[in-house]
Amino acid sequence: MLVYLNGNFVSDEAATISVLDRGFIFGDGVYEVWRVVRGRLFESERHLRRLQHGLGELRITQPEIADAKQLSRIAERLLSENGLQQGDATLYVEITRGTAPRAHAFPPADTAPTVFAMAKSFTLPHDVRAAGAQVITTPDVRWLRCDIKTVQLLPNVMAKQKAVEAGALEAVFIRDGIVTEGSHTNVFGVIDGEVRTHPQNQFVLPGVTRDVVLEVAAASGVRVREEAMRAADLERATELFLTGTTTDVMPIVRIDGRVVGSGTPGPIARRLYEGLRERLEA
Repeated sequence: MLVYLNGNFVSDEAATISVLDRGFIFGDGVYEVWRVVRGRLFESERHLRRLQHGLGELRITQPEIADAKQLSRIAERLLSENGLQQGDATLYVEITRGTAPRAHAFPPADTAPTVFAMAKSFTLPHDVRAAGAQVITTPDVRWLRCDIKTVQLLPNVMAKQKAVEAGALEAVFIRDGIVTEGSHTNVFGVIDGEVRTHPQNQFVLPGVTRDVVLEVAAASGVRVREEAMRAADLERATELFLTGTTTDVMPIVRIDGRVVGSGTPGPIARRLYEGLRERLEA
């Protein structure tokens, strides 16, 4: 596989970083994942703005890949040379503060960030979507800046593993009795005929697919309120679903073993998924 590392295109086997890279030592970096459909980056500018936001919040110098034209050039070559110009794929970009002697404080301002990018194909989970997914809930023990897409994902990893071991697709975080988000998804519920989801703040990642789905809902006449659900509200939800870059709209039919609604994917989730697919394939 051809990847991009610090200005060069090399094979994944030849791509190496220093053991003193701050991403490796401290998790000091950010990342972004673009959905790719038939060689085209979906909602490229929104993803790029989120990446730039994270770099700005962490005060990491923006490298050339954070420029729209440079990103497009790099993505085009990775997709082309890896045979990913058809079907569905993802583009992954990671940027760390760079390599420097290990010390908690920032290294000198002229330290070059480490920049890595790769593209790969993935298979859409159509079978899971058709049947509906199972999820579990778990305490949200993450830090208080979940709006930054950092590489510090250990709590998310542990939550996802807990879900896998329970035979579930995803883990839904609960913080102080409030539903925040999934380990790598945003969470929606339908309560009293109205779609609810956590508002954008420091407790959740501003999901790109989340925003697109909200636009689809508005265009479809689906009532939406960006207001957090309480854990107790989950029992009243007639539908629950997840959104994410590689998740699209995923109906939830069981949560912590309890059946949601009719136990089958609900009409609102199906409608929003169809609207999203139209946007993806446009």
